[in-house]
Amino acid sequence: MSDVQTLMDMGFPRDRVEYALSVTSHKGVEIAMEWLLAHGDEEIPTAAADPAATEDSAPSSSGAADVSGGAAVAKSLKCDDCGKVLKDQTEVEYHAAKTGHSNFSESTEEKKALTEDEKKAQLALIEEKLKQKRVEREEREKADALERERNRIRSGKDMTEARRRMEEIEMKKIVDQRKREKEEEKAARDRVRAQIEADKAARKARAEQSSPGKPSDAVPSVSSTTTATTPTGVKSPPRDYTETRIQVRLQDGSTLASEFNVKEPLSAVRVFIQVKTGIETPFALMTTFPRKIFADDDYEKPLEVLGLVPSAVITMTKPAA
Repeated sequence: MSDVQTLMDMGFPRDRVEYALSVTSHKGVEIAMEWLLAHGDEEIPTAAADPAATEDSAPSSSGAADVSGGAAVAKSLKCDDCGKVLKDQTEVEYHAAKTGHSNFSESTEEKKALTEDEKKAQLALIEEKLKQKRVEREEREKADALERERNRIRSGKDMTEARRRMEEIEMKKIVDQRKREKEEEKAARDRVRAQIEADKAARKARAEQSSPGKPSDAVPSVSSTTTATTPTGVKSPPRDYTETRIQVRLQDGSTLASEFNVKEPLSAVRVFIQVKTGIETPFALMTTFPRKIFADDDYEKPLEVLGLVPSAVITMTKPAA
């Protein structure tokens, strides 16, 4: 509903309503209504009056003839459906749009202006409606704010759940990767052990061919070295170590690291390097502190006998000429 129609429903003339809205810079129904109530007896400029009203007020020859002839003059319009008296066509259109009524006729009954009590009652009703609208608007704003907060919380929960799922997926990937690495390392160890066994069998065959009369002479010499001190002068480590960690520095500067059983010979480290790097050319191994290049017979000795327990750093170098 427009401000003009709202004030007209309260009983104020259209020309005064339009003038009040113009004077109050169209700031709303309440301000215009206060001005109308405060200036009820004040004359308004003629220019501010409704041209249609001016035309209606101007006497015409036909109208004069009707009055002089005693014919009834239509002063308002009446809704035949509900009996409500309407001032002009604008009110008729508004009433029809609001109620759906469609039967109207001219009426000689003049729509009376509201009394002071009726104006106050109408004003109180309008204020109550405005208050109700403000309450509804505040409740709607609160509901919207609550819904936005719920959406924010729901979005935060969804993001947390998505982050948790991503972390679970990443953790599963890490576990699977570690499992694959362990399986690959186990397979490499198996290959190393198989290669060691093959090397042992080949050396034993060569030893038997070179000294057929004394096939077991090499065994006591090996067993005797296992109880002696290491070539570096360091005594064998305590027997409670079962594994040792060996780090190998390759010739290109990179490193390899793995754990070996202390009973494995040094040749196991050499085969491990060959499997990991694919190097087929001969190479030697040495320690830097104290500096020692391992001889061929050292590769048959256990790592614990060579003093490479519980950990050691071995450097890959060219074989001695």
